Amino acid sequence: MKLAHLADLHLGFRQYDRQTPRGGNQREADVADAFRRAVDDLLIQRPDVIVFAGDVFHSVRPTNPAILFLFQQLHRLRTGLPESPIVMVAGEHDTPRSVETGTILRLYEALGVDVVVDQARRLTFPKLDCNVLVVHGQWPGLGESRGTVEYGGALVDRQDLAPAQWDYVALGHYHVAQQLEANVWYAGSIEYVAPNPWGQVQDEDEQGRRGKGYLLVELPGSRVTFRPVAPARRHVELPPIEGKGLTPRELDERIAAAVAGAKPAIDDQIVRQLVFDVSRATARDLDHAAIRAYKARALHFQLDLRRPEVQRVEASGAPGRRQTLPETVQEFLEHRPLDADLDRGEFVRLGVEYVAHVDADGERASEGRA
Repeated sequence: MKLAHLADLHLGFRQYDRQTPRGGNQREADVADAFRRAVDDLLIQRPDVIVFAGDVFHSVRPTNPAILFLFQQLHRLRTGLPESPIVMVAGEHDTPRSVETGTILRLYEALGVDVVVDQARRLTFPKLDCNVLVVHGQWPGLGESRGTVEYGGALVDRQDLAPAQWDYVALGHYHVAQQLEANVWYAGSIEYVAPNPWGQVQDEDEQGRRGKGYLLVELPGSRVTFRPVAPARRHVELPPIEGKGLTPRELDERIAAAVAGAKPAIDDQIVRQLVFDVSRATARDLDHAAIRAYKARALHFQLDLRRPEVQRVEASGAPGRRQTLPETVQEFLEHRPLDADLDRGEFVRLGVEYVAHVDADGERASEGRA
């Protein structure tokens, strides 16, 4: 039998300011189109069962268009594959913080979808000969080095999953398709949604599986085939530039050459240009009109300027001092990637000011309790 494993649809996800001709968010439309193409392929592949391993929506309270769109696509599956059960479990994006608040996922039970929300359930389908576990959670350490995993996922490990007890374990939460055990897989997301799409691309390269899609699993035996879903647009990483010693004009020329040589061209794509070792003065004097033109061509153009590394010198044997929270935040913000047209000095000042204010409030509250 064949099982289709999808996860992390994040329908309703919005990003950037570009709108569709009908006034909707373009990235939200891209994510919806990706799921539509996945449904097209499911109807061709005709799996015996379909599982969605959480984070179906990007928000606990999705927009009406997102709710209706999922209803339409699930109706296509129920009509085209009437004998194939559909199982949907909630992820942290689908789960209300309050027990008094219901989840929209239960709406789809009207279509015959089996929805698992607030507690584990055992579902039995007499026509299917398989034993499958569907879980939305975080495998410890996975994706943490590049920040490609979302915070808030329930931790799961091998002992919790007990892979030997199941024919297959279908996981959701991590956005890159990856095998953890012989029969334990993350399906990954169907589009590049938060967090850190550039880190996701790097993770995919390490897996030798560039792009998004879903998994088609033959049982028994857990023979997995990755079914790619063509993206509406590409994430284009331009060759990094070393900015040390370059004048603003020279750096402008390097950036222009990288943009001109982009394959595919940056038009309507999501683009990042990394530039290392750029002083604040050089960043200020760049050709911002040209940068705005790149942003107008691309769906999103991120000029990611990195400041020179600060060399810290400590006297031998000098006693160490633990950084205060505002100092830690300042150091982080001073090296955080920013678009070239943002004032880093003001950005750092506001961040430190807010943290210091909260820190002071906390100290006063502690004194009041003493």
